[in-house]
Amino acid sequence: MIIMSNDSLFLEPTRDVARALLGCVLFRVTEHGRVAGRIVETEAYVDDDPANHASRGKTKRNASMFGPPGHAYVYRIHQVFCLNIVTRPEGVGEAVLIRAVEPTEGLDIMAARRKTDKPRLLASGPGRLCQAFDIDKSLDGMPLDGDGLGLYRADQPVTQIVTRPRVGISRGVDKPLRFYIADNEYISKR
Repeated sequence: MIIMSNDSLFLEPTRDVARALLGCVLFRVTEHGRVAGRIVETEAYVDDDPANHASRGKTKRNASMFGPPGHAYVYRIHQVFCLNIVTRPEGVGEAVLIRAVEPTEGLDIMAARRKTDKPRLLASGPGRLCQAFDIDKSLDGMPLDGDGLGLYRADQPVTQIVTRPRVGISRGVDKPLRFYIADNEYISKR
Protein backbone atom coordinates (compact mmCIF):
# COMPACT_ATOMS: atom_id res chain seq x y z
CA MET A 1 0.00 0.00 0.00
CA ILE A 2 1.32 3.45 -0.93
CA ILE A 3 2.08 5.77 1.95
CA MET A 4 0.38 9.03 0.99
CA SER A 5 2.02 12.36 1.80
CA ASN A 6 -0.80 13.20 4.22
CA ASP A 7 -0.18 10.02 6.26
CA SER A 8 0.08 10.69 10.00
CA LEU A 9 3.44 8.84 9.99
CA PHE A 10 5.13 12.02 8.73
CA LEU A 11 3.85 14.00 11.73
CA GLU A 12 5.54 11.66 14.22
CA PRO A 13 8.89 12.66 15.78
CA THR A 14 11.51 12.63 13.03
CA ARG A 15 13.67 10.04 14.83
CA ASP A 16 10.67 7.69 14.85
CA VAL A 17 9.95 8.33 11.17
CA ALA A 18 13.58 7.56 10.29
CA ARG A 19 13.26 4.18 12.00
CA ALA A 20 9.78 3.49 10.59
CA LEU A 21 10.93 4.07 7.00
CA LEU A 22 13.38 1.16 7.25
CA GLY A 23 11.94 -1.72 5.24
CA CYS A 24 9.58 0.53 3.27
CA VAL A 25 10.00 0.51 -0.51
CA LEU A 26 10.99 3.71 -2.31
CA PHE A 27 9.99 3.80 -5.97
CA ARG A 28 10.42 6.16 -8.89
CA VAL A 29 8.69 6.07 -12.27
CA THR A 30 10.34 7.81 -15.23
CA GLU A 31 10.14 7.62 -19.01
CA HIS A 32 12.84 4.93 -18.86
CA GLY A 33 10.84 2.71 -16.53
CA ARG A 34 10.27 2.02 -12.88
CA VAL A 35 12.96 1.51 -10.23
CA ALA A 36 12.44 0.52 -6.62
CA GLY A 37 14.35 -0.48 -3.53
CA ARG A 38 13.84 -1.38 0.10
CA ILE A 39 15.03 1.42 2.40
CA VAL A 40 17.87 0.05 4.53
CA GLU A 41 19.50 3.21 5.94
CA THR A 42 18.23 6.63 7.04
CA GLU A 43 19.36 9.68 9.00
CA ALA A 44 17.18 12.05 11.02
CA TYR A 45 17.68 15.82 10.93
CA VAL A 46 15.81 17.40 13.82
CA ASP A 47 15.01 20.93 14.98
CA ASP A 48 17.75 21.30 17.62
CA ASP A 49 20.45 19.92 15.33
CA PRO A 50 23.37 22.01 14.02
CA ALA A 51 23.74 19.62 11.03
CA ASN A 52 20.14 20.30 9.98
CA HIS A 53 19.90 22.62 6.94
CA ALA A 54 16.97 24.32 8.67
CA SER A 55 18.92 25.15 11.85
CA ARG A 56 19.60 28.71 10.66
CA GLY A 57 16.10 29.36 9.38
CA LYS A 58 14.28 29.20 6.09
CA THR A 59 16.22 29.97 2.90
CA LYS A 60 15.58 29.49 -0.81
CA ARG A 61 17.64 26.28 -0.72
CA ASN A 62 15.85 24.65 2.24
CA ALA A 63 12.34 26.11 1.81
CA SER A 64 10.72 22.75 1.02
CA MET A 65 11.99 21.45 4.37
CA PHE A 66 9.52 23.82 6.02
CA GLY A 67 6.73 22.71 3.71
CA PRO A 68 4.14 20.00 4.08
CA PRO A 69 5.19 16.69 5.62
CA GLY A 70 5.49 13.70 3.29
CA HIS A 71 7.08 15.79 0.54
CA ALA A 72 10.57 15.53 -0.92
CA TYR A 73 13.40 17.84 0.08
CA VAL A 74 16.10 17.44 -2.56
CA TYR A 75 19.35 19.34 -2.41
CA ARG A 76 22.71 19.21 -4.16
CA ILE A 77 26.02 18.74 -2.38
CA HIS A 78 29.44 17.80 -3.82
CA GLN A 79 27.94 17.46 -7.32
CA VAL A 80 25.33 14.88 -6.20
CA PHE A 81 21.72 15.12 -5.08
CA CYS A 82 20.31 13.88 -1.79
CA LEU A 83 16.70 12.87 -1.11
CA ASN A 84 15.02 13.69 2.19
CA ILE A 85 11.43 13.21 3.29
CA VAL A 86 9.96 16.18 5.14
CA THR A 87 8.52 15.40 8.57
CA ARG A 88 6.63 17.25 11.31
CA PRO A 89 3.96 19.93 10.79
CA GLU A 90 4.35 22.57 8.11
CA GLY A 91 6.67 25.35 9.29
CA VAL A 92 8.97 22.99 11.25
CA GLY A 93 12.19 22.28 9.34
CA GLU A 94 12.85 18.58 9.91
CA ALA A 95 13.44 15.70 7.51
CA VAL A 96 14.77 12.17 7.07
CA LEU A 97 17.64 11.59 4.64
CA ILE A 98 17.32 8.36 2.69
CA ARG A 99 20.92 7.10 2.75
CA ALA A 100 20.59 3.71 1.06
CA VAL A 101 18.19 1.24 -0.49
CA GLU A 102 18.47 -2.41 -1.43
CA PRO A 103 17.52 -2.46 -5.13
CA THR A 104 14.50 -4.64 -5.90
CA GLU A 105 13.16 -3.49 -9.26
CA GLY A 106 14.65 -1.93 -12.40
CA LEU A 107 18.22 -2.96 -11.63
CA ASP A 108 19.10 -2.76 -15.33
CA ILE A 109 17.90 0.87 -15.43
CA MET A 110 19.87 1.70 -12.27
CA ALA A 111 22.97 -0.05 -13.65
CA ALA A 112 22.82 2.03 -16.83
CA ARG A 113 22.48 5.26 -14.85
CA ARG A 114 25.23 4.30 -12.40
CA LYS A 115 27.50 2.67 -15.02
CA THR A 116 28.01 -0.41 -12.85
CA ASP A 117 26.40 -3.82 -12.72
CA LYS A 118 27.29 -4.43 -9.07
CA PRO A 119 23.99 -4.35 -7.12
CA ARG A 120 25.79 -3.26 -3.93
CA LEU A 121 27.00 -0.07 -5.65
CA LEU A 122 23.71 0.96 -7.24
CA ALA A 123 22.04 2.82 -4.36
CA SER A 124 24.26 2.51 -1.26
CA GLY A 125 24.73 6.15 -0.37
CA PRO A 126 22.53 9.20 -0.94
CA GLY A 127 24.31 10.36 -4.11
CA ARG A 128 24.31 6.90 -5.69
CA LEU A 129 20.66 6.44 -4.76
CA CYS A 130 19.64 9.71 -6.43
CA GLN A 131 21.64 8.91 -9.55
CA ALA A 132 20.17 5.38 -9.76
CA PHE A 133 16.63 6.68 -9.21
CA ASP A 134 17.03 9.77 -11.44
CA ILE A 135 16.25 12.11 -8.55
CA ASP A 136 17.28 15.73 -8.97
CA LYS A 137 16.26 19.21 -7.85
CA SER A 138 13.17 19.11 -10.10
CA LEU A 139 11.58 16.78 -7.50
CA ASP A 140 12.19 19.18 -4.61
CA GLY A 141 8.88 19.81 -2.85
CA MET A 142 7.05 16.99 -4.66
CA PRO A 143 4.55 14.97 -2.60
CA LEU A 144 5.49 11.32 -2.26
CA ASP A 145 2.10 10.11 -3.49
CA GLY A 146 3.26 7.75 -6.22
CA ASP A 147 3.01 10.18 -9.11
CA GLY A 148 6.61 9.65 -10.17
CA LEU A 149 7.98 9.20 -6.64
CA GLY A 150 6.52 7.28 -3.72
CA LEU A 151 6.75 4.83 -0.86
CA TYR A 152 5.15 1.48 -0.08
CA ARG A 153 4.71 0.31 3.49
CA ALA A 154 7.05 -2.43 4.64
CA ASP A 155 5.66 -5.95 4.36
CA GLN A 156 6.69 -6.50 7.95
CA PRO A 157 8.31 -4.28 10.59
CA VAL A 158 12.09 -4.29 10.80
CA THR A 159 13.18 -5.50 14.22
CA GLN A 160 16.98 -5.50 13.97
CA ILE A 161 17.81 -1.78 13.76
CA VAL A 162 21.27 -0.38 14.47
CA THR A 163 21.53 3.21 15.77
CA ARG A 164 24.77 5.13 15.24
CA PRO A 165 26.02 8.68 14.77
CA ARG A 166 25.52 10.11 11.29
CA VAL A 167 28.27 10.12 8.68
CA GLY A 168 29.49 12.76 6.23
CA ILE A 169 28.71 15.78 8.41
CA SER A 170 30.90 18.20 10.34
CA ARG A 171 28.42 19.45 13.00
CA GLY A 172 26.29 17.39 15.36
CA VAL A 173 28.47 14.37 14.58
CA ASP A 174 27.94 12.69 17.95
CA LYS A 175 24.13 12.54 17.75
CA PRO A 176 22.88 8.94 17.30
CA LEU A 177 20.50 9.80 14.44
CA ARG A 178 21.60 7.26 11.80
CA PHE A 179 19.53 4.09 11.55
CA TYR A 180 20.08 1.00 9.45
CA ILE A 181 18.99 -2.59 9.14
CA ALA A 182 21.48 -4.83 10.95
CA ASP A 183 23.69 -7.00 8.74
CA ASN A 184 22.33 -5.52 5.50
CA GLU A 185 25.00 -5.47 2.81
CA TYR A 186 23.46 -2.45 1.04
CA ILE A 187 24.06 0.18 3.74
CA SER A 188 26.45 2.96 2.74
CA LYS A 189 29.02 2.65 5.53
CA ARG A 190 29.65 0.10 8.24
